[in-house]
Amino acid sequence: MTRVQHWLHSVQRWFDSEAHSDHLDTDSRRFNVVRVLPFIALHAVCFMAIYTGVSAFAAFFALGFFLVRMFAITGFYHRYFSHKTFKTNRFWQFVFAVIGTSAAQRGPLWWAAHHRHHHQHSDSPDDLHSPQQSGFWWAHLGWFTCDAGFAMNENRVRDWLKFPELRFINRFDALIPALTVALIYLLGEALATWAPGLGTNGLQLVVWGFFISTVALFHATVSINSLAHVWGSRRFDTNDDSRNNFWLALITLGEGWHNNHHRWPLSARQGFRWYEIDVTYYVLWTMQKLRIIHSLNEIPDNIKNETLARDRRS
Repeated sequence: MTRVQHWLHSVQRWFDSEAHSDHLDTDSRRFNVVRVLPFIALHAVCFMAIYTGVSAFAAFFALGFFLVRMFAITGFYHRYFSHKTFKTNRFWQFVFAVIGTSAAQRGPLWWAAHHRHHHQHSDSPDDLHSPQQSGFWWAHLGWFTCDAGFAMNENRVRDWLKFPELRFINRFDALIPALTVALIYLLGEALATWAPGLGTNGLQLVVWGFFISTVALFHATVSINSLAHVWGSRRFDTNDDSRNNFWLALITLGEGWHNNHHRWPLSARQGFRWYEIDVTYYVLWTMQKLRIIHSLNEIPDNIKNETLARDRRS
């Protein structure tokens, strides 16, 4: 395959992640500049805030959309699709898959497949985003700029392949973010007409509500790859270098209790002590009370006892 053909295939995968998948080098860790141009553009558009300015409404919208999508990533992409720590019906499964996909972190099946691979090979040479193996910047950004990061091993998510709607949004993962941008723009234009006192418009709301919010969300999410295996405390002697970090837990709604998570990934709760803030778990617990989800996996007694014993010794 020529270089030009490789570039053209990469462009096609912007829109259809399965395009020419038979030509994808799933072992290649070389930087694919064409593949990551949309990611670069995502960051570049944020600088348009200099032109659009900011309003209180746009800033609060950005924060709110950040939190909603962060929960979809942590609660569903991670604790549901990757680890199956609770159950829900097909409707809510799809709703939160769509919200998660709007975060522009690829589809739920791709996300789950890579995360399951990470747990099997955590901080070993086969772990694609280990800072212990390849350094901070590779773990934070580099791993998904190569074909190995783009590829998805379907064998790791065979339990989800029976849902055609999940396969669709996973394959055309750029569709949901594109529709989200369009809807936010229309909302901003409507507000500029009918509620001019808010001081916003379509372009401003898109720049802040989608692009800045999405970039912040992305870097918060991948900080668990790059920082939560380097910075923090280790309660458990796991077979990796996972850490518990209070500050990362705050910005990721509970994902920063990463050493806890690697000790027992089957728990829907990652803050093992009452003072370990885990907002995602609190929302999931509430959703169970509202019967949106059910069969929420709690921390088993032996892990609770081990946690208390280790804390007494520290």
